[in-house]
Amino acid sequence: MAHNSRIGVICIDCQTDDLSVAADYWSAMLGMDCKVDADGRYAQFDGHKGYPKVLLQSVDHAPRVHLDIETDDKEAEAKRLAALGAKEVARVKRWIVMEAPTGHRFCLVDPQDEDFPGADPAKAREFG
Repeated sequence: MAHNSRIGVICIDCQTDDLSVAADYWSAMLGMDCKVDADGRYAQFDGHKGYPKVLLQSVDHAPRVHLDIETDDKEAEAKRLAALGAKEVARVKRWIVMEAPTGHRFCLVDPQDEDFPGADPAKAREFG
């Protein structure tokens, strides 16, 4: 059965213990308000419309940017991408971390908003 996938989020991975400092910088740089979530791991920009979204994420590894690919069937998408040469790196919470043959990492995540093709609005998730 066919499934749908798209780039949903560009994640700016910030190696920091205090994401609010990074949120202040990126907020000023992009000219958009940015709110850090309650656990201090993610920050989302207010007022952003359309796709892809931009998200800040506090991480333990070196800073980088990665893509979140939203899909309505993560297992099928992981299998499809593996056949193209990608490899699975890890499973974290609700997402699958993959690596392209070029070494670029990305995450397979559930649909993030109700405008995803065929998505159930009740199942849309925030922050991966």
